[in-house]
Amino acid sequence: MSPTFRFILLTLAWTVAGGVVSAFPDWIWIWGALGGIAALVLLVDAVALLLFRRLEVVRRLPKRFAQGEPAEVRLSVGNAGGIPAKVEIFDGIPAGSDAPAMPWQGTVPARREIKVFHPVSIMERGEIVFSRVRIRRTSPAGFWQRKTFHGSEESVKVYPNYEPVIRFALLGMQHRDSPMGIVRRPRPGTSRDFHQLRDYRDGDPYSQIDWKASSRRQMLISRDYQEQRDQTIIFLLDTGRRMRAMDGALPQFDHALNAILLVSHIALRQGDKVGVKSFGGTDRWLPPIKGAHAMPVLLNHLYDYQTTSAPSDFAGAVEQLMARQRRRALVIVMTNLRGEDGKELGGALQVLRSKHLVLLASLKEKTVEDAASTPVVHFNDALKFLAADHYQRERREILTTLGMHGILTMDTTAQELATGLANRYLDIKAAGRI
Repeated sequence: MSPTFRFILLTLAWTVAGGVVSAFPDWIWIWGALGGIAALVLLVDAVALLLFRRLEVVRRLPKRFAQGEPAEVRLSVGNAGGIPAKVEIFDGIPAGSDAPAMPWQGTVPARREIKVFHPVSIMERGEIVFSRVRIRRTSPAGFWQRKTFHGSEESVKVYPNYEPVIRFALLGMQHRDSPMGIVRRPRPGTSRDFHQLRDYRDGDPYSQIDWKASSRRQMLISRDYQEQRDQTIIFLLDTGRRMRAMDGALPQFDHALNAILLVSHIALRQGDKVGVKSFGGTDRWLPPIKGAHAMPVLLNHLYDYQTTSAPSDFAGAVEQLMARQRRRALVIVMTNLRGEDGKELGGALQVLRSKHLVLLASLKEKTVEDAASTPVVHFNDALKFLAADHYQRERREILTTLGMHGILTMDTTAQELATGLANRYLDIKAAGRI
């Protein structure tokens, strides 16, 4: 139990009054009598607060959170006593989270229950713990406050922000993929499998006509194709320190996870398999999966991925992947390319290319882009510009060299990674290169 500001004001007033009364000895007994009354009021107020029935609190958390997206936490606060409770509620929000409605202040009526709904946004992925709910209750006269703890610690899973995946799914159901920037480029030919025969339609190419079926039915019949299915996509994900670079409110690593979710959603809808292998301080492996259950499995596998302070060992990662994935696949290497990576990365990806189709998806750093585009005014600006230009030139040289050796590359910003990678996957699939 602790005193309130009202208690401090009363004590201060009592002290000042004592100083004033000291000049008038005949009034000391009045000052003492008032002090006794005040002490009695304080005592009664404190005892009443201690005797109040304990409030009952039940917290209901969402089953899951999406990183950075607000989700509603529900608190039920019951007062079984006969006196209204003036309270201040502090939910046990994890550090670094945003809860604009906390702390909540109000009154819980006597023998009633109130419900407090408040949004919480969590910026960190993984298993997050909500601590116990704290309530600070004020005494009837307002001189004391008592802090109590309610409930227990609760853990909840925070997943990568898969809202873009849901948005794509809804757009896809309405045949409107393009508003998100994902463009389908139909290219019938060797990249597609035979699906069915159907009546000829105006505009069908002659190469699509099945002449034998047409002669039997005495009418033009066309072959209908569908994208090749049951192919394999492996994401080789860098979890090393280079992926910690911030880009907006999120590190580049989280942008990479969101891109993986979007491309995986598209690939699974195409009937392909998706697997994930991490490197750079971690060695986690999700073998290729497909089907309706695959997306939840993928989310549960990725949600607690974290970056480490370890360097990125490309050669070791390729060696481990070659041992685990023997069937040909499209391997998408997701990293932040550095100038010093040229020799090691080039050799490792050429080994990987001997069995798989390799796509290097490299993320640009926003700070470097800004330094290269900032007007040069002072000498320090010139130094930053030269350093950024040198850094970018080294990256371009590495990407050009990799392209000459048959390795697909893309160098993009974090904001454009998801849709850019989705379009690249669809292009590769349409060209029949997997």
